[in-house]
Amino acid sequence: MSEETVLRTGVTLTDRKSSKPVPICDVPQQSESRTITGITELDRVLGGGIVSGSLLLLGGDPGIGKSTLLLQTMNRLSERGKKTLYVSGEESASQTRLRGERLGACSGQLLILAENSLEIILEQAASLKPDAMVIDSIQTVWTSSLESAPGSVSQVRESAGKLMVMAKGTGIPVFLVGHVTKDGAIAGPRILEHMVDTVLYFEGDGSHPFRILRAVKNRFGSTNEIGVFEMKQEGLESVSNPSELFLSERPIGVSGSVVTASLEGTRPLLVELQALVTQSSFGVPRRTTIGLDHNRLALLVAVLEKKVGLHLAGQDIFLNAAGGVRLNEPAADLAMIMAVASSHLDRGIQPETVVFGEVGLAGEVRGISQPEQRVIEAEKLGFKNCVLPAANLKRLKKSGMQLHGIANVEEGMQLLMQ
Repeated sequence: MSEETVLRTGVTLTDRKSSKPVPICDVPQQSESRTITGITELDRVLGGGIVSGSLLLLGGDPGIGKSTLLLQTMNRLSERGKKTLYVSGEESASQTRLRGERLGACSGQLLILAENSLEIILEQAASLKPDAMVIDSIQTVWTSSLESAPGSVSQVRESAGKLMVMAKGTGIPVFLVGHVTKDGAIAGPRILEHMVDTVLYFEGDGSHPFRILRAVKNRFGSTNEIGVFEMKQEGLESVSNPSELFLSERPIGVSGSVVTASLEGTRPLLVELQALVTQSSFGVPRRTTIGLDHNRLALLVAVLEKKVGLHLAGQDIFLNAAGGVRLNEPAADLAMIMAVASSHLDRGIQPETVVFGEVGLAGEVRGISQPEQRVIEAEKLGFKNCVLPAANLKRLKKSGMQLHGIANVEEGMQLLMQ
């Protein structure tokens, strides 16, 4: 007896029903149904909840809390009467239960399956018909149709493809947990991120309790929203007012400390920037940043030397965004410059002052987007003074804060370094 592999013949062109192009305005509309998870920060990032039949990919460093977040999400859904399936390919069912007990997940509608075989997973999903399911992680799932090892490019691509077909055909939203490489990108083929509907990254520093959930791709919502969580003994807890927590341990009256207002999607975020400027003991001074762009710091230091006259060539400069936050927008330029100048001159900035604005190479302070929301958030937290670009001041309504518009860095130095 000899074994032969019988392959199913593909669908020929004559077997398919022909489709005709239609004007976009004549395409019938379909209302997307969303399921609220009950975790406010996750719903914010997803655009209002989970869309039926969507495929979502969650990546992040080991131990950041990916499995914890998804297990809590499935438990919240099960408490609302939804049947959920959590497939664990890295832990046994008993290990998952231990984590569930710590998180308070004990719903009878939350089903646990410890399995790596894709065929068995699809079979169980077809028989159970859950309202949502999690694959933890996609790199551990393998299909018998391929001979390559689990985690290989072909296995990840084929497994994700079959799960996508299942999600679109049945309307079951599927969460995929993805491993990351040393560079922080999701491991496996890049086509994995193209196939899914939403790509989420879980960011944070292990030494800080705060975690930030960021969407880098979302077919059903904005990619500018972030969700802030705090890691506690009983799991992840949504932070409704992250600005207040980030500023809770801010030192008062210390040089090098400046508060800026950053905008993450529709949410204004007040963050403390800390700078330390010391005499360098090496031939080449160091420029170190945490949570900020290293090249942006070098540019702003050059502006300080050329336009303001500060001698920073032989100084080590360290700049940190407190709380483990990452700031990418240029609105933090003015606060970065003022923090470095404050530390170099050893002059403290008034603690009730918030600073934001973009700085150009000529030393000018340029206008930024949505200054009203930043001012309102600062006023809520008790700040009394705001230094912002003069171009934005002209368009702002009267506020309870004292607004100071500046046109260049020199004006900011005279105003803040009195």
